[in-house]
Amino acid sequence: MERFKDKVALVTGSSQGIGAACALRMASEGADIILNGRTLDERGEKLINQINEMGRKATFLVADISLTQNVINLVNDAVKVYGKLDILVNNAGVEKNHNFWEVTEEEYDLVMDTNLKGLFFGIQAFAKYCMDHKTPGTVVNMSSVHEEIIFPHFAAYCASKGGLKMLTRNLATELAPFNIRINNVAPGAIATPINKSLMDNKEQLNNVLKNIPMKKLGAPEDVAAVVAFLASDDARYVTGSTYFVDGGLTYHYEEQ
Repeated sequence: MERFKDKVALVTGSSQGIGAACALRMASEGADIILNGRTLDERGEKLINQINEMGRKATFLVADISLTQNVINLVNDAVKVYGKLDILVNNAGVEKNHNFWEVTEEEYDLVMDTNLKGLFFGIQAFAKYCMDHKTPGTVVNMSSVHEEIIFPHFAAYCASKGGLKMLTRNLATELAPFNIRINNVAPGAIATPINKSLMDNKEQLNNVLKNIPMKKLGAPEDVAAVVAFLASDDARYVTGSTYFVDGGLTYHYEEQ
């Protein structure tokens, strides 16, 4: 089934992990893909080849979305690549592990600029494109279970995801008259490169698994499946929602 036939999707932060899985999933269902990262390396090259082998087109655009003008340019450049843009998946994000009283302004700014400010203006650029061309649009933001539950030593990260939760709800109402849908996907503990240290620490991993009713980490493909649903016409009546992909973690959480 090609749910994304004749569709073009931009996936930010798509060199690896969840972003790469989202790009591959949508390409497998017919989308042409704009990949993005801070640099194009062998991971991006491999993804382009994988998507081309599916019979779909893929282009990699280099951009650091923590810089407002960069993310605006990214969206506008993405439109130019294939002449249109239907789907924006805001996957890029960063986190910093520090005691609250040790967080520097530079670290705070990096997290907030990447996870919230850059995303804000990227959605704005996409919405302007959709409005100017009177075309529908779909936005899927990569939030986190920490838009809802605490994460000690990651205060800036939690603040950014909490802000994203409210931004999505607000924009769902504001953009609905223009036929632009926007939703969040909130992964829990997912087996990605960013969690390698967790997966390598058996004791820490076991503590995390105790909080997950399904007793296992999720895979990037589990998240990508929900992103693909929300980006597709199957979710045409869904906007302003957060879908948790967490094995039951969020409402079974106890800080260890």
